[in-house]
Amino acid sequence: MTGGTDGGGAGRRAARVVVADDQTVVREGIVMLLGLLPGIEVVGAAADGLEAVRLVAEKAPDVVLMDLRMPRCDGVEATRRIRAEHPATQVVVLTTYGDDGSLFPALQAGARGYLTKDAGGEEIVRAVEHVMSGQAGLSPKVQLRLLERLSAEGDPRPAAGPVAPGELPDGLTAREAEVLALVAEGMTNAEIARRLHVSTATVKTHINNLFAKTGVRDRAQAVRYAFRYGIARPPGAPIT
Repeated sequence: MTGGTDGGGAGRRAARVVVADDQTVVREGIVMLLGLLPGIEVVGAAADGLEAVRLVAEKAPDVVLMDLRMPRCDGVEATRRIRAEHPATQVVVLTTYGDDGSLFPALQAGARGYLTKDAGGEEIVRAVEHVMSGQAGLSPKVQLRLLERLSAEGDPRPAAGPVAPGELPDGLTAREAEVLALVAEGMTNAEIARRLHVSTATVKTHINNLFAKTGVRDRAQAVRYAFRYGIARPPGAPIT
């Protein structure tokens, strides 16, 4: 099965992807789209969750683009099995549904990305690249919904409270705090780079540094950290 050419530069191989969707026309359309995208190689297509698990065992892909509502074995259960049995393979959900009842079970099962089917090719490539590099591959709409949910639930641990003016927690530099605030706004690395007039490599360095200092593992945790310490405001929070 063919895929896109490597658009990531010399020495960077294409991401090996399996597509799982029970609707033939949708599945074939996604495979066709991915075949036109740089840096993507489609190595298999599955009509249900059981076939997706089998293909992962056989092909060892980097990423599975996983539909949720499929016969025999749905996307949540397939994601759970893949993450338990093949932890080197990441899962990005690609579904029609963006409701809480679909989103949170998929993330709890181990999906590192979540897109709705109105996502464009560039957004899919970005999500694949993000999950392969250890980041979350969430669409802006899904990220906002996740942040709203986390904000509504609050943090179960005692709140640390905003830091005093002029102080930053855990040894963060002013630039790292600025990058963290932009992450909390839902910006991608490329968008942050444009805002700050720096390279994406510089943004990644700042993010890696602030992750190491704060002990967070992904962007969702980083956002909660930013809210907890007053580096960013939760959606809907009053301006004081």
